[in-house]
Amino acid sequence: MKKIAILFTLLSAIGTQHVSAQKLSAHSIDSAAVVHTILSRRSVRKYKDAPVRRDQMDMILKCGINAPSGMNAQPWEVRVVDNQQMLKDITEAQMSGMNEEQRKRMTGNGFRNMFRNAPSVVFVAVPEGRGELDAGILGENMVLAAWSMGIGSCFLGGPVRFLNSDERGKAFVKKLGFPDGYRLVYAIGFGYPDESPEAKPRDGEKVKYVE
Repeated sequence: MKKIAILFTLLSAIGTQHVSAQKLSAHSIDSAAVVHTILSRRSVRKYKDAPVRRDQMDMILKCGINAPSGMNAQPWEVRVVDNQQMLKDITEAQMSGMNEEQRKRMTGNGFRNMFRNAPSVVFVAVPEGRGELDAGILGENMVLAAWSMGIGSCFLGGPVRFLNSDERGKAFVKKLGFPDGYRLVYAIGFGYPDESPEAKPRDGEKVKYVE
């Protein structure tokens, strides 16, 4: 009954509030599930220790590379790291350039790595000067697919700035094996959530119809 109630709520939100339970088509149910995933997704910053299972990560990646791209160029290169030692090594390299106060702010409360403690991290690169929009759509597909499977995620900027700008970081980017001329544009941490974040407000006034 709870699932039916959720479906009716979602269908109302997309303008089908008069559809009866008997008339709910498979397409309507699928649509409601997609809408629910989008509206319920949250950025997760606390994870359980276990890396995402490879079969689940494979499906997340498959959803990612099925994203649209201009002229179907698929300009992205994607690398997955669930090797905990490598994540630890990147963290130690980044922290080595911090002062004592910065390190204190970062550590504590079960701190494990600079990727919000995510046990699985996806790195995405595109050719220098192009492909950023396509890569963004790829990332959105992945985080939505993950959420639908009960897997949390968070886009990460700080580690990427370090990896792109610091010589110690660039050594790890080289290990990721991107082709020449490609630039790392973002990383996403994935893992099984160890928190249930509340929704943050969204400003609907930023969206307007032009008559």
